[in-house]
Amino acid sequence: MKTRATIVLSASLIFSCLGCRPSSETSTSGGSQGASAERPKVAYVTNGVASFWVIAESGVTQGGEDFDAETQVLMPAEGISDQKRMIEDLITKGIDGIAVSPIDPVNQTELLNEAAKYTKLITHDSDAPDSDRICYIGMDNYLAGRMCGELVKEAMPEGGKLAIFIGRLEQDNAKRRRQGVIDAILDRTEDPSRFDPPDAEIKEGNWHIVGTYTDQFDRAQGKANAEDALSRHPDLGGMVGLFAYNPPLMLEALKQADKLGQVKVLAFDEADETLQGIIDGNVHGTVVQNPYEYGRQSVRVLAGLSRGESLSDLGIPESGFLNIEATQVRSDNVAEFWANLKKNLGEE
Repeated sequence: MKTRATIVLSASLIFSCLGCRPSSETSTSGGSQGASAERPKVAYVTNGVASFWVIAESGVTQGGEDFDAETQVLMPAEGISDQKRMIEDLITKGIDGIAVSPIDPVNQTELLNEAAKYTKLITHDSDAPDSDRICYIGMDNYLAGRMCGELVKEAMPEGGKLAIFIGRLEQDNAKRRRQGVIDAILDRTEDPSRFDPPDAEIKEGNWHIVGTYTDQFDRAQGKANAEDALSRHPDLGGMVGLFAYNPPLMLEALKQADKLGQVKVLAFDEADETLQGIIDGNVHGTVVQNPYEYGRQSVRVLAGLSRGESLSDLGIPESGFLNIEATQVRSDNVAEFWANLKKNLGEE
């Protein structure tokens, strides 16, 4: 992986070349030069490849139809370097707007700020609050994490040993989501700025959080992490998966260990395996976002901004945060939720 200095330098070279384009070309880029063409071209950049993003892609496609915009969805498979290349390519091609879920917002801030000079830039799913992005579309990940923590307490009323699994903690959404889970479990006051070290065991009251396992979007490592936790802690009482692909990998590991139903499974997002696990009684519940609306609303906002509309015109609060609330899914509402999901995906 390239160093941060190399990333910023290469981005600066590309953006400096963009600044030399004829004014007529720059004026249609959707950036600070003014409104773009009647049918704007917008891109939706994810932070990886997952079933979650397939749902968002359906929303982007629908948004293109609803708001008369040309759309494309890009899913980086190789982490931050891949996402960086995608953003640079989009700017070079004169895209009108970009919605991006930053992988590492702290180390990508300069890149995002440069991009914001040439296009309408918003974030979705995971924010980069210190960047020059125009607004953020998603949910409050800390509060959603607390919702997941409440599910943990329902499933394990007496407490016990718990392991947390997540793709990576560089992302803003991942940090906040994990902390929300921990704080809710331990009955702490709300404090999104709190951060428990991921490599430390936490023992408070009846709870023992044995650790947070990261896999950097490597599915094989994700499953190995689940297997390792089960091996190291035979008395493990619960497992929490905070990225869409984590719970299915946890279920695979539990099945192989012949522990399905013995260890409580709490989830995030709406992978088919997770929803089926709720129906089968192997998953207590999951906290779901609305990736379909993340995609659709991103197109709506970018198309509107490109046509000269203001955030106020588009119904975005002064905070710059368009909140799309999360939902808890349990056995009593999983069938209805899954039916609506299939409808949005055209799988009825």
